[in-house]
Amino acid sequence: MKLRDLFSDDTAITVQAAALDVGGLAVDSRAVKPGDVFFALAGAKTDGARFVAAAIEAGAVAVAGDHPPAGDLAVPFVRLTNPRRALALAAARMFPQQPQTIAAVTGTSGKTSVAAFTRQIWQRLGHASASIGTIGLVTPTRSVYGSLTTPDPIALHRSLDAIAREGVTHLALEASSHGLDQFRLDGVRVAAGGFTNLSRDHMDYHPDVAHYLNAKLRLFRDLVVDGGAAVISADHDCSAEVIDAARARGLRLISVGRNGDAGAGIRLIAAAVDGFAQRLTLDHAGRNYQVHLPLVGEFQIENALVAAGLVIGTGGDPAAVFAALDHLEGAPGRLELVGERNGAPVFVDYAHKPDALAKSLQALRPYAKRKLVVVFGAGGDRDAGKRPLMGAIAAESADAVIVTDDNPRREDPATIRAAILAAAPGAREIGDRAEAIRTAIGELQPGDALVIAGKGHETGQIVGDTVLPFSDHEAAAAALSASAA
Repeated sequence: MKLRDLFSDDTAITVQAAALDVGGLAVDSRAVKPGDVFFALAGAKTDGARFVAAAIEAGAVAVAGDHPPAGDLAVPFVRLTNPRRALALAAARMFPQQPQTIAAVTGTSGKTSVAAFTRQIWQRLGHASASIGTIGLVTPTRSVYGSLTTPDPIALHRSLDAIAREGVTHLALEASSHGLDQFRLDGVRVAAGGFTNLSRDHMDYHPDVAHYLNAKLRLFRDLVVDGGAAVISADHDCSAEVIDAARARGLRLISVGRNGDAGAGIRLIAAAVDGFAQRLTLDHAGRNYQVHLPLVGEFQIENALVAAGLVIGTGGDPAAVFAALDHLEGAPGRLELVGERNGAPVFVDYAHKPDALAKSLQALRPYAKRKLVVVFGAGGDRDAGKRPLMGAIAAESADAVIVTDDNPRREDPATIRAAILAAAPGAREIGDRAEAIRTAIGELQPGDALVIAGKGHETGQIVGDTVLPFSDHEAAAAALSASAA
């Protein structure tokens, strides 16, 4: 591929530079290979321009960015108005293949479940389907764990190209606020966009909630293709703003939930707990549907309906879609039942923000005839303001609270726990997460229910700059095994 082919026609590139052969793209100078274009992006911690010399030494044939580094360059420099968006579009040109049908979902909570449910419904309808998000890449033939909800543009478009060549025709993609704000999804041909909800999160990145919401609205304002579908949960304070953004684009609106439009949308008429499942009555296009949803919690109803809307919005037959809801399996670590002791169920959940923790505890309350127990902590180097909020929610919504470590990163774990405990009177402090899980499980009595919250599917605990092997699933299994001995 020629350098000229990577950029829009209005990008200033000399005739000589335009004819350069390009082999790849890189944003990390350590990953540069001979023939790559190095994108010198300015980040929160450092400026990529500092690493231009290293990139050129590694074989970069050109450098792109919004400002040239000091001194003369031995290779051409491409000046860009919006380097991050230009990188995403260049990656889309470098890796041009994409699944025929792509749905993206944004929102504070539920993205992973919606992506997984959308993939499962498509699969049941006979499509070769995949999902990309917090739990990584899942295709009909493989699962690859990932570390970012929305991967960087190079990795994302490389994955899209690879799975399309493998025969995947349908893809559900998580769209994080970071990913949207940083233009990581630009160049992805999104046929339908979904929105779940909005609550406090990532206030260490976004200056305020309005900025956070606007980042998510980019999915509907900028990324869903003209004439595409917008599937929006209608049951939240901010739902009207999302609906307005979709209408302003002329997207096909499918609102879902108790306030959903029963015409083009999906209205939830009734819901009742049925063991570890729920029975739903839905109204869509003038017809009622009875659904047995094998998932716990009102929030999983929202996730399932957004997923159903995305499939219907991309051409799925409604009757077949609603029938497929009977067979959904929860995403790993999302209010996942991992065992029981003395008849008391033990769940692992990814809830690591106030609203998600509240929803998890609310969902499990019907299953606790005696005590509802929660073990949780909060991550270091992240929004500190949510720690007392989570402590207060736990103290109010659970009967027994154990505050432990999550991913402390570079912060003092005791300081993080103290911020939570200050708002959680009566809570116990057990810093070692494995010990906290053992203690909670060992004390379970008939009629109790336990949720281990915060890490979900994760298989490591970040302490300092080191990722130590740790899994809530494994810790719970070990504790259950020991208590049964």
